[in-house]
Amino acid sequence: MLNHINYFKTVSTHKWHVFWACLKMGVPVHRAILHDWTKLSPREWFAYVDNFYNKDGSKRQVRDKTGAYDPNSQPMSFKKAWLSHQRNKHHWQAWVSLGDYGKIETLPIPETYLREMIADWIGAGKAYSGNSDPKGWYEKNKEKMILHGDSKILLERLLEKV
Repeated sequence: MLNHINYFKTVSTHKWHVFWACLKMGVPVHRAILHDWTKLSPREWFAYVDNFYNKDGSKRQVRDKTGAYDPNSQPMSFKKAWLSHQRNKHHWQAWVSLGDYGKIETLPIPETYLREMIADWIGAGKAYSGNSDPKGWYEKNKEKMILHGDSKILLERLLEKV
């Protein structure tokens, strides 16, 4: 039960920091409120609890030194939860179309979701490490992202203003 309580605290802390970052980034209030609501769904909740917390409530170490983790190196239950979660429009993965024969096409990400993405990085940094450096996080992780060219340009312009 402690694992569920601690995960709830973590998600709540994350959502709190993202909410305020969204407001500063000019994200509409309704988006700030609804941010990561799918983490509260049974489809994601149980897999996330199991992936990030031990039964005694202690944290499992799954993140690397940048604060990121590879979803594909996690258990199958988490991979399914992550597949659900990455469809949230503030994740770049929601804007990548996988076609026949593995053909990948990127779609332009609307500015409001790019702003929410940055707010997510700010909130995640504050909630998980106490350090919020979205530009630094992006620099360390941008090679892992598949972004439409226009979205990448706008994202980098927005990051310069943070």
